[in-house]
Amino acid sequence: MDRLRYTSLLTVALGLMVTLFSCSPNNVKEDNHIKTYFDKYQVTGSFGLYDNGTGQFVIYNLSRYRDSAFLPASTFKIVNTLIGVETGKIVNEKMVIPWDGVVRFFPGGDTAGAWNKDLTMEEAFRVSSVPYYQEVARRIGKDTMQRWLDSLKYGNRQIGNYIDSFWLNSSIKVTADEQLGLVKKLYFGQLPFQKRTQDIVKKVMLQESNANYQMSYKTGWGFLPNGRSLGWVAGWIEENKHPYFFVLNVEGDANVPMQAVRMDILKTVLKEQGLMEGKK
Repeated sequence: MDRLRYTSLLTVALGLMVTLFSCSPNNVKEDNHIKTYFDKYQVTGSFGLYDNGTGQFVIYNLSRYRDSAFLPASTFKIVNTLIGVETGKIVNEKMVIPWDGVVRFFPGGDTAGAWNKDLTMEEAFRVSSVPYYQEVARRIGKDTMQRWLDSLKYGNRQIGNYIDSFWLNSSIKVTADEQLGLVKKLYFGQLPFQKRTQDIVKKVMLQESNANYQMSYKTGWGFLPNGRSLGWVAGWIEENKHPYFFVLNVEGDANVPMQAVRMDILKTVLKEQGLMEGKK
């Protein structure tokens, strides 16, 4: 075999090693102790953590993590932003969409003050503004959105009748494993988008940065058809340039303070796994 061909085959093989993403009995450690942190808030759910250096998973509630699909809620802003930037509907993270003047409220009844104003994409992503991203989806359009969902093989790929709410009304559903696979590929620039597009999304996903770690993620909060509350956090934590990818799925009663609960569970579990202290 000539050297050029060998090098090409080696490159392809290494690419596959990075791209392929699956959990099997050989690389999964099920950690049922994590249930304690869900029980604290009387919620259920699943958790997955992938150590990119060793290829090992730590997973709680494997069957739910791998086999149960749910609405992505605002974690879909990752995909919506990727498609928006790639198609030019979002020029860059500084693009402003003016407020439409409609005063909106959160499920608990509080005024959504962070939404009720003109926002840049970067601001809208951080405060998880539903109206901003509904407008982005309308500008993208159903046909273009569908082509990209098919290309990404994202969840069940179903948009349904409403282009501006399908990620909230359970038309499209995604598993925790699929969510983790998406953010892993995004981190490595392996999604079918230009490098610039993926770099912009990675930039706005960075939520915490200090001497010990950098943590990038997107949260999600929605309601299932039965009225129960569903929360997500999907992203990665990087220590000493070593990434760990995570996804948290939380389900509880409608009145669960999901915004606080999901982050407390996530950070508690990450700390238990030895992360967030800069020692990994």
